[in-house]
Amino acid sequence: MSGPFDGGPFDGDPFERGSFDSGPFDEFGEPAGPDPFDGSPAGLSPFTPAPFSLGPALLFCPADRPERYVKAIERADAVILDLEDAVAPADRAAARRALIEQPLDPAHTIVRINPADTADFALDLAALERTDYRDVMLAKTISAGQVERLAAYRVIALCETAAGVISATEIAAERNVVALMWGAEDLVASLGGTSSRFADGRYRDVARQARSLVLLAAGVHDKAAIDTVHLDITDAAGLHDEAADAVASGFTATACIHPSQVAVIRAAYQPTAAEVDYALGLLEAAASARGVFQHEGRMVDGPVLRHAEAVLRRAAR
Repeated sequence: MSGPFDGGPFDGDPFERGSFDSGPFDEFGEPAGPDPFDGSPAGLSPFTPAPFSLGPALLFCPADRPERYVKAIERADAVILDLEDAVAPADRAAARRALIEQPLDPAHTIVRINPADTADFALDLAALERTDYRDVMLAKTISAGQVERLAAYRVIALCETAAGVISATEIAAERNVVALMWGAEDLVASLGGTSSRFADGRYRDVARQARSLVLLAAGVHDKAAIDTVHLDITDAAGLHDEAADAVASGFTATACIHPSQVAVIRAAYQPTAAEVDYALGLLEAAASARGVFQHEGRMVDGPVLRHAEAVLRRAAR
């Protein structure tokens, strides 16, 4: 069965550089055209992209499985169409075609592209140029310079190697970075290790430290932080505990790999009725208090009030 990419200049992989009369790159391989985050043609009013607000459950979907696209976006708060690890190298050309031919709502879609130091990176960008997607997750981000090559996109930088975690603060400082995410398995692999968790499911110390460093780096620059996936699909209790810890620690969202994990993550991020009632009562008491005060036997100051406000924001999502 023939398709729109059969024959002519699209024979083979249509996203090879040079397949088009003009493309998204200049002669040095940098994105061409105006900076979408620039508020004026002259480049005098830099514009900061809107904060990342997707979540709490972000569902990965292999980009070479277009029959799953609609189901994924319907079941989760946002879908991550994956051109990297979820797709075999031989199937990535087909995945890029599917990305173009089966469009989803770009407001609820993120595309994970291959690392900046791979040949697939340029091919992924060429495919993205033919879509309306502008939220991009850069796999194995290791430097701010890599993010600069994605000036036309809102970037979720995936810090999943030793180099990426150590550079997370400078990566988060980039103007077009809207969120950081960390990854445990690639991190441990980059260190020459064999497992990110103990036999009982707890993360090893190095993974816990990386999680904290990425969260802190995002917080320094007021960017969102996304917690990594829980690979044991059958361990709903473990996922719930990790997601509950994530939201209590300050993560904006949690990524997942199976539709059954979406409800677990949502439940963990949703405050209980008792938590909402307490937050409302606390803020009501604060309205007539001066400075530090006591509420239900607990000392209350500015940070505690911000915790209550965060609970109500989550309740309103």
